[in-house]
Parts: sequence; structure tokens; C-alpha cells
Amino acid sequence: MTRTLDEANRAVSTIMSMPYGVARSAAAEQEAARITAEGPDEARAYALFALVDSYTSTPEAEKAFLPFTQLLRWWDSHPELFDGSDTHSLFWSFKWMVGLLARFPSVPTAQLDATLDDMERRYALAGNGTSAVAGERFAWLRAQGAPGTEEAYRTWITTPRDSFSDCAACLPAGQAEYLAETGRVREAADVVSAAVASGATCGDEPAGMESLLELLLLDLGDASGAAAVHRSATSHLDAAVSKEVAASRHVEFLARTGHPERALRLLHTYPEHLTVSDSPGERLAVLTHVAVATGVLRETHADTPVDLAAVPARTVAELDTWARAEIAPIARAFDARHGTDRHARLLDAAWARQARRLPVELGVLAAAERAAAVPGATPDTIPDTIPDTMPDALATSLAGADAASPAGVDLAGVTGPRLDADPVGAALARAESEPDPVEASAAYLTAARLAEEAGRLEDAGFALAEAAQVAATLGDDEGAVPAFARAVGLLRAAGTDPAHVGPVVRAAATAQARAGDVDAALAAVERVHDDVARATGGVPDAPTPAMSEELAARRAAFVAAEERQLRDVHARLLATAGRHAEAARQAESVAEEFGRAGLPFDAAHAFWLAGSALRAAGDATAAVDPLRAALEGLAATGARADLASVADELVGTLRGLGRAEEADAVAASLVP
Repeated sequence: MTRTLDEANRAVSTIMSMPYGVARSAAAEQEAARITAEGPDEARAYALFALVDSYTSTPEAEKAFLPFTQLLRWWDSHPELFDGSDTHSLFWSFKWMVGLLARFPSVPTAQLDATLDDMERRYALAGNGTSAVAGERFAWLRAQGAPGTEEAYRTWITTPRDSFSDCAACLPAGQAEYLAETGRVREAADVVSAAVASGATCGDEPAGMESLLELLLLDLGDASGAAAVHRSATSHLDAAVSKEVAASRHVEFLARTGHPERALRLLHTYPEHLTVSDSPGERLAVLTHVAVATGVLRETHADTPVDLAAVPARTVAELDTWARAEIAPIARAFDARHGTDRHARLLDAAWARQARRLPVELGVLAAAERAAAVPGATPDTIPDTIPDTMPDALATSLAGADAASPAGVDLAGVTGPRLDADPVGAALARAESEPDPVEASAAYLTAARLAEEAGRLEDAGFALAEAAQVAATLGDDEGAVPAFARAVGLLRAAGTDPAHVGPVVRAAATAQARAGDVDAALAAVERVHDDVARATGGVPDAPTPAMSEELAARRAAFVAAEERQLRDVHARLLATAGRHAEAARQAESVAEEFGRAGLPFDAAHAFWLAGSALRAAGDATAAVDPLRAALEGLAATGARADLASVADELVGTLRGLGRAEEADAVAASLVP
């Protein structure tokens, strides 16, 4: 039975709301095929555009050419079936196709010229503005290193904006890249700085333009400005749709500013960026930034081990050699197509950047300590003991505890009452309202110092933990790890209930594992889990004169929740340590506990971990069931972004096992 237009459009809209990946692409393929075969015809343009869009931001980007051609032919034969939105999407996707074709050196120049001419002709016939055509013509001339590029650039930036112009974030980013390439670094930095200050955003921004700006400021010698931009860029990276180029710029920045450990850590966070890209052009950009970094690191860290999936290199020196060997043929292929030496010159300029270095202080807590005039942390001075009795203030803090806190680490709400009249409370209030991370950390450190001077060790410990968490969130694990250690020591010295110390230890363990000491992180989580169990045995869960029935029940629920969360983090650390089989067993056990506690979202994430760990252990068949359980759990909670990510993994697993029909069924299940 043919669906109504509303039903078909709702199905396509569901696909358009999914994050990019194999599951979205598979669902889009099925929906486009179904609507093409069954109708309604009025939905075909939307379905084909959804398929084009689904491909363009994935390693399957080259597949977008076919549905785009089908969309164009459908327009030529049935323009009456395109509503206003369909028409705009068709002409907008022309920009993607021209840009995408340019990033494949195997596509002949004549084909690109013809496509661009066709775009210009069709825009004129439709009465569209000329901004998009001017932008694509400039970008194509720039890609070739052709005469007339500067004139085309001027035409582009002076053409009035229209509904097909690049957005307020993408336009300055593209403008600044060209200005920097042609030596106008100060002008490029000013353009991007203004865009960042305006708050302009899109799918890849501000992460992309901030990653460019930090390198521009580095070249201009602005260490403090580069540090501030890098911290902001780090906080925005995860939200970017395509983060490959931005992350590789960060790697170069970290190497050239004297942070080799951070640079290598970031490389290991995104190893797939070295081997998987949506086009040769993007891969060339990523590998060039990485090779600049490895060229710097090779001088002092040549023998440092690396372990990057699918990369045949075991040391920094080998990685540097491999990256340059991968780059050379791609650059030659582009220059051969264009008949110029542009990419050879760009590589020469990139290698010259290796010598342009500038020490940049990125430590959030180091800068915060200077701002707060706080001495450096001395964790050895804090006794590391756990009292046998629960402090009198515990009842007050428990009254505000959330027994159903999420499985993720969240320090909010752990501390007790904060009074603005109290200097410690005032400092905490200032920290929580301060948007600048260094200033916020400085206020937390001030609160910790004031609290410790007043003998309020618990308040001091939680304030210091907050400062450490800000640092960890912005990549300052080197500063966060010792600060967390001191915070835990303060809390234990204060006699804080281990169930309240648990969230701090979980946050600390995450930072410690990222810093490379996963064994110590595991030990810390195991210890606090034992502490919680031991403390539970010494404090009655039944009502007592000092604890009401309601408070006893809330405490029992809080402790049970913290124990589950500690086991969940422990399973994740086991996976990080490469102990995948153990991680999978524990994750499945924790998932069942979350399920019994009525926490389907947390249970789904634990099942997801179990499935991923089994895949990493080489048992793809066993991974299918926990991944299905994760998918079902996330579907029940309505967490569509996570749902699509799990579906990506499940579809990939099933296809790898040769179970294509099951994989297609999973993709189909995502669409109502």
C-alpha cells in the first residue's frame, strides 16, 4: 500500500535527523529505493536529497554522485513535483558536488569545468543569486593554483549574499584559509576572530575555524591568544560533524607549541582519521598537518611507541616516514590533474612550519594558580585515610543527593550547601557563573584554599575536584591528575562518605587513563569501590535515631547507584587497557544491574560497551546480541543520536559477518 505524502516525508525527515554514518546511509538507500518504486512521486526529490546528504559527510562520499544525478534528472523531467524546499535543496547540493568532485584527483578537469558551467547556467535560469557560483568558481581556481584566483576571490567576497551563500561561519573560514595561503596571516586571523566573536556556528563550526585560528595566532607569535582559542576549540571539537581536519590541526598545534604528549594522545584518540576520509583531498589535508607534527616530534621522540589501528608504524619516526610516503602520491596526482605545482608548494610551506615554534602554556590549572595566587598542589601533605565513622554533616549532604544520578561522571550536586555570605560559597558561585575556564578554575582554587585554611577539608576537596574537572574537560590531564589526587586526599582526610568520593575518583580515573596510566586508574576505582562496600557495612541502612526511614532509603539508593557507576567505569577502563573479554563480561553484568534499577539508558550504554569490547576481542558473532540489546534500550528511551551510532556498529558487524539481510533490517527499523 502506497504511503501518503506526509508519511513518506516523515520517514525521510527521521533519516535527516540521524547522525551521519553507515546506518543513516543504509536507511536513506532503502527509503529512496522504496519511494522511487512505490511513490508518492512528490516525496522522491526529498528522498534523493536525503541520500545525497547522507553520503557527503562519510567515507562513502563518492557514492553521492549517482543520487545527485538522479535528482537532477528528476528535476529536468518533473519540476512540478519539487516544492520550495526541494528546489532549494537541489541547488544547494550543486555546491556539494562541485566541491566534492574537486577533492578527487581522478575526476578530470574538463568534467569539473562542465559541472561548474552547468551549475552557473541552471542558477541563472532559476533566477538564483550568483554568490554560490562565485564561491565555487573561486574555490576551483584556488584548488588548481590557476591564474585569475585573486580576481575570483575578490568577486566572491564582494558578491551580495543570497539564500545559497555559505553560512556566516563557513564563509570566513574559507576566506581565511586563502588569505593565510597567500601570506596575509594577520588579515586571515582578523577575519576568523571576528567570526568567532560573532558566535557563528554550523555543523563543523566553530571547531573548524578555531582550529585554523590557533595556528594563525601561533604564526603571529600570540601565545596567550593561541592558548585561549585552543581551549575553546577543544571544547567544541566533539560537537563537530566532521572533525578530521580540525583534530589534525590540533595535533600540529600541540607539537609546535611544546606539548608532545598531548599531540600523541590526540592522535591515538582519532586513529581512524589517518586512514579513513571522505576524499583524497581531505586525507591530504589531515596527513599534512599530522606530518608537520611528527616532523617536530621526531627530533625528540623518534623512538616513542605509537599504536594506531591500520597504520603500519610502531614509533613516531616510523609514523612520520609513513605519513610523508602517503602524502606524496596524492599531492602529485592533484598537481598532475591541474598542470601546476600548487600542492608541491603547499607541502614545502608545510614543512617550513616545522621550524616555526612557540612555547604556549596550555595548562588550565597552571594558569589558574597564577590567577588565584595559589601555591602548587602538594598531595603528599594530605593524609590518605578513611575514617571509621560517618561525619555528622553527612545527613545534610545526603538530603540533597540524587539516588538516580547518571552513569557518566558528573560532580554537580556532590558538594553541600553553598552560602553566598560565606567566602567559600561566594568563590564557588563566582566559579560557576564564569564562562572563561581559567577564571572559573581560579575561583574554584580560591574556594579550595579558603576552605582548607578554615579547616573545611571536605569543601576544599570538592572545590579542587571541580577545578580539576574543568582542566580535564579541556585536555589538561597533566594538571588535572595531580589536582584530582589532592582532592581525593582532602576528602578522605575529611571523612567524606566514600559514596560521595566515588564520583571524584571516577572523574580522576578517566583523566588518568587518558594520560596513559590506566593501571593506576583501575586501581583507584577498585579501591573506592571497596571503600564504599566497607562503609556500607558500617552504616545501617535501616532507620536509626540519627537517620530517618526516608533518609536511610535515600542513602541506600545513592550507595547502590554509585556502586553501579563505579563498576561501569571499571568496565570501560578494562576496555581501555585492552582487557576486552573482561570488559565485556563486566559490562553485561552492569547492564543487567542498570536494567533492574529501572535505568534503561544506562543499561543500553553498558550493553553497547559489551558489544564493542567483544568486537575488539575478535568475537563479532558474540557482539551482535549485546549490540541489539543496546539498540532496543536506546529506542525505548528516544536517544536517537546514540541509537544511530549503535546501529552503525551493529550494521557494520552484521555486514562483516555476511548477514546483509539482518543489517538491512536494522537500518529499516530506524525509520517509522
